[in-house]
Amino acid sequence: MHYALDIRTFLFSHYFYTGVRIAIGVVGLTMLVYNVADMQTTMTVFLGALCTSLMDLPSPLRHKFNEMLAGVLLCTLVMLVISLCAPVPWLVSAMMVLVSFFASMMVVYGKKTMPLQFAALMVMTLSMENQVPFAAAFLHSGLFLCGGLGYLAYSMAVSWFLRRRIKQQVLAEALFELARYLRIKADFYDVRCDLAAQFNQLVRQQIVVADKQQASRDLILRDLHTKQDGLLVQVHLSMLELYEQVLSTHADYAYLRNHFGDGDVMIFLRDLANKTAEDIESIAYAITRKKASTPTVNYKAELRAIQYETQQMAHSGTVPDEALTILRVTYNKIGDIIELIGQLHQATQNPVDPLPILPGADMTPFLTQQKFKFNMLLVNLRWQSPIFRFAIRVALAVTTGLWIANHLPYMAHGYWIVLTIVIILKPNFSATKQRMADRLIGTVIGCLITALILRFVHNPMGLMAVLFAASVAAPAFTYVKYRYTAIAASVQILMLLNLLLPADHQGVISERLIDTVIGVVIATIFSYVLPAWEYRDLPKLLHNVLKSSQRYLNASRDMLEGRVKDDFFYRVCRKGFMDNLSALVSALVRMMDEPVTKQRAVRELNRFIVQNYLVAAHIAALRLMMRRHLENIPEGPVIGLIESTYREASQHLDEAQRILAARPKKRAGGSAAAPAPAALEDTATEMVGPQPPQPVPPEASAWSGWGNLQRRTSLLNQDLREIVAQTATIDKILRQN
Repeated sequence: MHYALDIRTFLFSHYFYTGVRIAIGVVGLTMLVYNVADMQTTMTVFLGALCTSLMDLPSPLRHKFNEMLAGVLLCTLVMLVISLCAPVPWLVSAMMVLVSFFASMMVVYGKKTMPLQFAALMVMTLSMENQVPFAAAFLHSGLFLCGGLGYLAYSMAVSWFLRRRIKQQVLAEALFELARYLRIKADFYDVRCDLAAQFNQLVRQQIVVADKQQASRDLILRDLHTKQDGLLVQVHLSMLELYEQVLSTHADYAYLRNHFGDGDVMIFLRDLANKTAEDIESIAYAITRKKASTPTVNYKAELRAIQYETQQMAHSGTVPDEALTILRVTYNKIGDIIELIGQLHQATQNPVDPLPILPGADMTPFLTQQKFKFNMLLVNLRWQSPIFRFAIRVALAVTTGLWIANHLPYMAHGYWIVLTIVIILKPNFSATKQRMADRLIGTVIGCLITALILRFVHNPMGLMAVLFAASVAAPAFTYVKYRYTAIAASVQILMLLNLLLPADHQGVISERLIDTVIGVVIATIFSYVLPAWEYRDLPKLLHNVLKSSQRYLNASRDMLEGRVKDDFFYRVCRKGFMDNLSALVSALVRMMDEPVTKQRAVRELNRFIVQNYLVAAHIAALRLMMRRHLENIPEGPVIGLIESTYREASQHLDEAQRILAARPKKRAGGSAAAPAPAALEDTATEMVGPQPPQPVPPEASAWSGWGNLQRRTSLLNQDLREIVAQTATIDKILRQN
């Protein structure tokens, strides 16, 4: 369950704070205007504030101001254009199609512009029936602008006062997701859980962890002024150190299950891992409550039990030495995690100056850089662009919705049909499919709730309280559980319509249900028009993963061999690799929601992703293992083994990239020339085999880390060979379609 769906954590999360902030701003501003103006003026100001609030998300203050100001100006322009055209039916329809297309093209700038796109389309739909004289159109647009600017000023002021609070909440969310990541890892020690399913779940959770850690970086590594800012930086860096340690704890779980599956030691390992997750959650709780965290979880029972079990098995001689070695290594790594969690507790207790923590380091490579270049829009104005096809899809669906609304036998509300369409249609099929169900179910439930409220509540203050609660819930659940947002938004709009037309609310509710069904049907049909199926982007995504893996591997080698003074570039490369792996996993998850006929190499992609995850785990483990065994390290043999291992690993990645690069060229007729089957088999088998074992120098065998180093380097290239094989298989499947 998402942590924000638990009442204990929801009330302290930035989701709830955002909902309350938006509700106070929108409803409060509306009530202020209502005391001095008529209802039409009030609702125009309300609309300006509501549309601007869609851009009110946790982000650095400068970014927030730019994003919200862009939303105010763009939405004001859209309202002016639609209002001027509204008296001429054919002209307003044509303009709505154009606005739908260009607003949808803005998605090319990334997910940050998704709320902006929706805000523009929302203003368009709610302004389409605003048939006012020419001069009044400018007046209404001016009132809309005032509402937007008023909310902008309010939001910036509140966000400035709560800027540190927002940082705490976003950091806490990253810790909660890291704790959930550990709970998934704990189930690897549970013999009842399927290993393949656990790996798939773990890799998908890694996307969430990476996303939340990036949100934490974007806020916490900016605007550092006080010791409290330094404390948050210290906690953030400790969290990243802990995450790498957790990543390195991968073991041969199948081997452990084979030898210890019937014993208590696996239960103790699982309980120990779950306790670490519980400990991290306690730190996150403390941060959301602006308190220092103190350790409350006791690990002694499980630690002593594992030690005892290990000693008993070692004395009995019934378990192979290799299995005991893997068990001891796993135990030691969990012990390291516990130690780092203790450091994380300490980091929450000591405010420090942020500058010594980040001594002049340029954090720009770790921060999200949003660049809005007009050239990017022009480049995507082509048929091959998925965003261009999405914009056409939205424009066609809006056109169909308007045409149907004008030809229905009853007085349909075209704006509600169009609004349903633009809410549901998203750039990818997966998100569209999810929005279909959520929008329809949410609207039905919202209409039923509103009907019950209006049946029994007649006090205006009671209705305003319901409106305020819906205004809190609608934005609070947008990124947590959209179905709840759909319910709250339906209640919100229907309550507003009831305040405007109190005698006609029953008819309004029934009409909205019919219009919603029509909008859902239209959106469903057009989700299959000019689709951008995920499998078409797979070669590019695979190449990005392999290329970033190569950079990550090289950075790791340079650090292990002492060629660099610090791990800054290593961390940059690790982030790039994780980002590209997350992009591939996201594409696979979306593809799984598409029709079966549009799914390609699902099993092989799962295997490819898991193997890349294991490569990252091996690289992290090598770094931490070298740090643990620094004493009496034999530099010559160690550097020699690292160099030969990484040279072989680099060859494997080069081979995998060559497989993808050898894409078939188009024939004159347009079809791809398929390579001969034998050639494909040769490509799949042209992999560098394992190097023959070399004699171990005496000084190396005496070093405590030599055995672990040999085992990890061997596993690294073993998984890379599997990546090459999976790359060849995936490429073969994609060539055939």
